[in-house]
Amino acid sequence: MLWVSHRCPGCPTDASHHTCHIAWLPPNPCTRDLRPQDILEEVVPLNGAVSGIQMVQAEGVRGLQFSAAEPRAVSFPASRIFSSCDLFPEEFSIIVTLRVPDLPPKKNEYLLSLVAEERDTLLLGLRVSPTQLHFLFLSEDLAGAWQTRVSFRSPSLVDSQWHTLILAVSQGSFSLTTDCGLPVDIMADVPFPATLSVRGARFFVGSRKRTKGLFTGLMRQLVLLPGSDATPRLCPSRNAQLAELSIPRMLQRLTEKPDDNEVLKYPYDADMKVTLGSRPPCTKAEGSQFWFDAARRGLYLCAGSEWVSVLAAKAKLDYVEEHQRLHTNSETLGIEVFAIPGVGLFAATANRKARSAIYKWTDGKFVPYQNIATHQAQSWRHFTIGKKIFLAVANFGPNERGQEFSVIYKWNPRKLKFTLYQRIATHSARDWEAFVVDGEHFLVVANHREGRTGVAHDPEGNHSWGRAYSTSSFHNHAHKIYMCTFGAADWEVFHIGERVFLAVANSHSYNVEMHVQNDSYILSSVIYELNVTAQTFVKFQDIPTCSALDWEFFSVGEDHFLVVANSFDGNSFSVNSIIYRWQGYEGFVAVHRLPTFGCRDWEAFNTTAGSYLIYSSAKEPLSRVLRLRTG
Repeated sequence: MLWVSHRCPGCPTDASHHTCHIAWLPPNPCTRDLRPQDILEEVVPLNGAVSGIQMVQAEGVRGLQFSAAEPRAVSFPASRIFSSCDLFPEEFSIIVTLRVPDLPPKKNEYLLSLVAEERDTLLLGLRVSPTQLHFLFLSEDLAGAWQTRVSFRSPSLVDSQWHTLILAVSQGSFSLTTDCGLPVDIMADVPFPATLSVRGARFFVGSRKRTKGLFTGLMRQLVLLPGSDATPRLCPSRNAQLAELSIPRMLQRLTEKPDDNEVLKYPYDADMKVTLGSRPPCTKAEGSQFWFDAARRGLYLCAGSEWVSVLAAKAKLDYVEEHQRLHTNSETLGIEVFAIPGVGLFAATANRKARSAIYKWTDGKFVPYQNIATHQAQSWRHFTIGKKIFLAVANFGPNERGQEFSVIYKWNPRKLKFTLYQRIATHSARDWEAFVVDGEHFLVVANHREGRTGVAHDPEGNHSWGRAYSTSSFHNHAHKIYMCTFGAADWEVFHIGERVFLAVANSHSYNVEMHVQNDSYILSSVIYELNVTAQTFVKFQDIPTCSALDWEFFSVGEDHFLVVANSFDGNSFSVNSIIYRWQGYEGFVAVHRLPTFGCRDWEAFNTTAGSYLIYSSAKEPLSRVLRLRTG
């Protein structure tokens, strides 16, 4: 209320003869209600289900981000808060808590605007640029109307940090307080109008009614306080950058600043649900939903139709279980698992008889996809050149005409099949390797024999006496490293941290001067480690094996493993293949024994559903997919 003194009409002008009266005048209805008007609360319902608004958490603090799709969705009529009067208050404060990104030069983004819709005229606006905060308002007199701008220099705003601003307007004075610091006062030539009509006007948050100039940062608080300077109500504050007068209920949970690896510092929608328990379905209908796997302590986000890990669980291998029995065209000598972007995961089996097959991972299992004619296929090799995808098969036997060819197939994205690309003359081919040197692509084949010479099993080594080559540059002479091997069937190179290892699978100890003994298949395979200083591999560990034909290195969580394909103990093909876990100083220690029959090849692969191993059998038309159960 307001008390004023005035002279009675007709009273003498002599002060000693007149009587003064004290009168009460009714308050201006536009400033009668001095409660904070939460502008953000007006545009965001409790459930946050508004087109164009997303709730995002940054530095442990929730804010709102606005979409350019439909600015009108984040607006409301001015009559909603000015129900008693059509005039904007002459004195007021605007409080905003925001996080501004690094804006390009000359870029202006609107935080708030009040627009007379019929004329599309800006009545009031608050916008930010890389170096200034601008307050705009419409001024009118008998000469016409024009826009007035009051600019505060504030380059520290554009630092991707949270800040709270208090703009106080009173007659011809404009004051800006940032994070409860010292105010910056400006006495403008043009005062804020005492009679600014808001009839037919509309508030727009984060825009000026159009997509141009949309605010791209985060906003946590936007409050209009009529008739008062809000600074004493917020300052001083223990957390001045987040000083609060009023914030929407959906943002009222203020979390502490998370650790650098905490998932909550990343954007997430407000209209989200988190499912606890067993794996729920993930389809487009459940898009942008979280699932918390309490057993594995993992947090996953439904993106598209797959659960994507956003907070990696520290998985540990508990046990291995059979997941699928994959019936093959015949005995399988090698398996290659590979992915084709946008198409899926595949496995190619090298089958002993006339047809090899390609399988596609569908609904959690491998299903037949394509058959390819081969001749005692030994292995497949997948490789890419640019965007082109290839599969090379190593054929051990001759074709119907007695010719020995291995074949390269190319993926046809139109037919969604592999088609013949090139035949290459080989001699009882065992394996292919693809590699790149100085941008050039190479493909090398391991021929088992040509006439009566050579017995190579793997292009990385010989079947009897193995040689590995180490070089820092292909322009220098290769440095030869000789290793004693026994029927070396496979080499596996792998890294653990900065350490480099080389594992050789020894298949048998055979001496031409004596008959083959049963125990010649029970021998050690060897793991070597690279000595960087000496530029040579030195023996690291001997591991007892039974005619080992393959090593496969894989990781589960923070643990590293090697699995060996044991194929024959001199009496039976039913032998255990073994998974070894890396235990640092202790080396590789056996942790799982897997019953296998004539095991020839191992492949490890991952899907959104988990981690798997698949092995091929050279003695039966059956391969097995094993699932790695983690906890």
